[in-house]
Amino acid sequence: MQQTSMWEHKANTNIGQNFLIDKNIVQAICEASDIESKDTILEIGPGKGILTLALASSTAKQIYAIEIDERLKDFLIPLEQQYNHLRIFWQDALKFDYNDTKRMCPYPNKLIANIPYHITTPLIWKLLEEAAPNGLNFMILMIQKEVAERLTANISSKERCPLGITLEKMGQVKILRKVSPNVFRPKPKVDSVIIKIELVEQDFLPKNPSWKNLLKAAFHKRRKTLLNNLISSNLLKKEEVLALIKELNMKPTIRAEELSLSQWLSLYEKARR
Repeated sequence: MQQTSMWEHKANTNIGQNFLIDKNIVQAICEASDIESKDTILEIGPGKGILTLALASSTAKQIYAIEIDERLKDFLIPLEQQYNHLRIFWQDALKFDYNDTKRMCPYPNKLIANIPYHITTPLIWKLLEEAAPNGLNFMILMIQKEVAERLTANISSKERCPLGITLEKMGQVKILRKVSPNVFRPKPKVDSVIIKIELVEQDFLPKNPSWKNLLKAAFHKRRKTLLNNLISSNLLKKEEVLALIKELNMKPTIRAEELSLSQWLSLYEKARR
């Protein structure tokens, strides 16, 4: 197969392609990942393979990569041929079946990736629903700075969001460092950060539609109170919502972002009765 120059492939911005070109950032990602010989790693959106090469050159036992753009085969297939423990799936990461443990065996315990920014939230939800129950418990991700701020937002912050609350229940999210647009080609119009997600409690709340529906309804219109959002969602009857708010000693004017994790869990448990 004829090797394509690193710069001959034009990025497809419609699918969020901003290729990482800085080896110092690659090194920082790998160091933060604390890769060991027992690790099986999943990469999503390998692009031209700059991070893939570093992962394949590490001590990791097995590497999987999921890439939607088959125009990148000239970059990635030679790596797959060079490293026996690297396997590439040419698929959409949002449609990939992470429950297929036979396809990925051993199953990845770590996700290390510069993921397409426009699919960050739905992709992390999908990974929590499908991959976490099968053993994925650690992620080092390059994502948009604004998304990271939502995932790490504290109580009462206007940035607080359903996914951030869910991650708070399952483990912790930490912003490790900011990343300049200059380390990508083409340069994105947004700032980036590297984050670490550690899943320490495998309760798999994301697999329960009732949990997601409750959060979605509560945050539906941020200017509205929790009370009004839940009533308008039709998840519960008006009198049920009023009773819940009273039982949990919440002010009728409280908004979704003002609830602590323990309050969310109490609301969820009582709403299921």
